[in-house]
Amino acid sequence: MSGHRPTGKLHIGNLKGALENWVRLQEEYECFFEIAIWHALTTEYEKTQMVKDSIREVVTDWLAVGLDPAKSTLFVQSDVPEHAELHLLLSMIVPVSWLERNPTLKEQIRDLNLEGKINYGHLGYPVLQAADIIIYKANAVPVGEDQLAHVELTREIVRRFNGLYGNVFPEPKALVTEFSKVPGLDGKKMSKSLGNAIMLSDSPQEIEGRVKQAFTDPSKIYRGDAGHPDKCLVFEYSKIFGSPDLAEIEKDCKSGTLGCVDCKAAAARLISDYLAPIREKRRELEQKKGYVEEVLKEGSEKARKVAKETMAAVRKAMKIWNGG
Repeated sequence: MSGHRPTGKLHIGNLKGALENWVRLQEEYECFFEIAIWHALTTEYEKTQMVKDSIREVVTDWLAVGLDPAKSTLFVQSDVPEHAELHLLLSMIVPVSWLERNPTLKEQIRDLNLEGKINYGHLGYPVLQAADIIIYKANAVPVGEDQLAHVELTREIVRRFNGLYGNVFPEPKALVTEFSKVPGLDGKKMSKSLGNAIMLSDSPQEIEGRVKQAFTDPSKIYRGDAGHPDKCLVFEYSKIFGSPDLAEIEKDCKSGTLGCVDCKAAAARLISDYLAPIREKRRELEQKKGYVEEVLKEGSEKARKVAKETMAAVRKAMKIWNGG
């Protein structure tokens, strides 16, 4: 089980850090992938229309990359209100100290200038995330490195719940992708909010323009200067996207025979060619009016059926009112 916040079109960090892994996993597991609309509201509560409008963009990218609604359940979190009920019940047993130590929250406070502005929902979103996962009794969560702490917190919450009320939930394990953290054009984590991302839907010209902005080895000022590929974002992109000329690029950079301008141009072409099938599939999906909405409707109905069964078991284990 995993998901994305609906904040608009997705980028190559999402592709390499999650989506390609999801596409592989749907061949091996029963998979649930959610549009985490309530999570988006932790920071975008003043932009609810933007959040709503972004749902279709995210799911279109999912389908363009290769997620198959015949193999995976794709749904909107708010269409399954049982998530909110489980979140509320879990919040009663999670100490505040567990939430305050969350390293991702600390990074968001720093990167988004949220010092003194954290709301109740933002502090508690890892508990909602835990509810999202365990309501489907998921035993595996595909994540990037930045989400490992959340999976471990989910495991702690499961142990606490099971210890109090009996063994209802399995402890999910993290499945970390090969390129679990793709750097942005400025060397920070790739993020639309930081303006350092290459989008899956970008045209070749847009990709070229963005890659030109990428940070390179600061010690390589002139073409003839010896470079250090291990310190260069552009070389990292060439590695991530599987350049067949990687060894030659590394050698020529170190010797000073390859300049940064030429290296960036080659990396831009590599990324653009890699994304070409995704762009084409996306164009096709955009012409199929109502298709994304139908996929989400069917997925939400399937997800809610599973969630209802889980919540019946939760209420029984907790010995609280179960209706009737």
